[in-house]
Amino acid sequence: MNKLIATLIAGLFATAASAQTTTTPAATKEVVKAEAEAQKDIAKAESKELKTAAKADEKVSKAAAKANEKKAKAHADAVEKHADAAEKIAKADPEDRAKASAKAEEKVAEANLKANKKMIKADEKLIKTQVEAAADKATAAAKTEKVRAEATADVHKAAAKH
Repeated sequence: MNKLIATLIAGLFATAASAQTTTTPAATKEVVKAEAEAQKDIAKAESKELKTAAKADEKVSKAAAKANEKKAKAHADAVEKHADAAEKIAKADPEDRAKASAKAEEKVAEANLKANKKMIKADEKLIKTQVEAAADKATAAAKTEKVRAEATADVHKAAAKH
């Protein structure tokens, strides 16, 4: 325990000593101007990044709503086909009931396949939109990082001149 406390105290003194020995370079007008310009450019880039992210999120939410709507419609259509098939079985004559049941099963299977295909297509479009949104966000973040690097380089150039 004593060693731990001693190590922590030694670390505290070491950081305090190193913090006191660092000197800040004299800020010239050009450096101050470059720093202000850099902050302005960075703020502008971050603003663009946030706008891009908001647009991408909006696209995704619209696509998700549209996909859910298409899925619900496909499900409703399938349920309607199931009901029609059940009704045809009920209306069929007793001797034709087996044949009607077989036909109804085929229609139900077809309706299920059609509904599943529509749902898969809706999910596919949603995923595509999500991937595009993620790519847009990543591109915007990369552009912001580029602006930050350029701004930092400009500040260093201005500082190096004097």
